[in-house]
Amino acid sequence: PRGNSLKRVEATTGCRVYIRGKGSIKDPDKEEQLRGRSGYEHLNDPLHILIEADLPANFVDIRLRQAQEIVEELLKPVDESQDFIKRQQLRELTMLNSNFREESPGPTGSVSPFNCSGMKRPKTGR
Repeated sequence: PRGNSLKRVEATTGCRVYIRGKGSIKDPDKEEQLRGRSGYEHLNDPLHILIEADLPANFVDIRLRQAQEIVEELLKPVDESQDFIKRQQLRELTMLNSNFREESPGPTGSVSPFNCSGMKRPKTGR
């Protein structure tokens, strides 16, 4: 929710984690406008994750490997009934949305975490 899962990976490992490639920008129209511009060359590549670290040499390999393991665990397809990470993220999103509604004087309404466009895990085909 709102990048918090990636922020936790970054805080835990000291690495920067980027989602890059086609589909990495939520708004497809904005992505199309940016495609081909300097700094957005990655939009021509398939969707991927880039992990970088600017750490002392004796830590960098361990931290990069740690970040990679965490990200791979997040991306593993899991049966819906066993997807504890997704349930945790949905609870977190619900709390964030309810706090946002309380603080913002805008229109109110039901915000369901089930119709959000947040980070999703691949479904299993089994």
